[in-house]
Amino acid sequence: MSAEIEDGSAPTGADIGSNLNFQQVFEQEFDYVWNSLKRLGVREADAKDVAQEVFITVHGLLGDYDPSRPLRPWLFGIVYRIALRHRALARHRREVFEAAPERADARQSPERALEIQEKQALALRAIQQIDLSRRAVFILHEVDDQPIPEIAEALGIPLNTAYSRLRLAREEFRGAVRRITGSESVT
Repeated sequence: MSAEIEDGSAPTGADIGSNLNFQQVFEQEFDYVWNSLKRLGVREADAKDVAQEVFITVHGLLGDYDPSRPLRPWLFGIVYRIALRHRALARHRREVFEAAPERADARQSPERALEIQEKQALALRAIQQIDLSRRAVFILHEVDDQPIPEIAEALGIPLNTAYSRLRLAREEFRGAVRRITGSESVT
């Protein structure tokens, strides 16, 4: 059921951009949307409904997407705004820190897999302690490796604000890791 391009490989965001179709966006970016929602503090129990809302919105806005721009920052902007609305509801004020399930690499030893899982859980807990507006910039830049100008455009914020939020988010992340681990040495 996954979309393929002529050489049999799955399309990337760049491949999708020139011939954008909702089914391809859904199939190729569902995991990204799901993980972004989790990083933004949407509970596992609510993620399915919120992801559905994201894709309904994507379907309605797909005609406005500029295929010369990267898809993921545009998509994250939608995810971020919907996650903000979702979290604003009174019933969602309590955050639950859950690690997103990751696929195990059969080539890794069980000890290494556990170590990686523990580091991911620590990072998720620390990310969840960052102010949401700064967390969005942090996730897009540090996790998704997006350039700051693209992030500023996707989130509709001035470029200098994006840089400032990234700097503050990094400080909050380091502080959160120190609090969680009880350690003073965090790089």
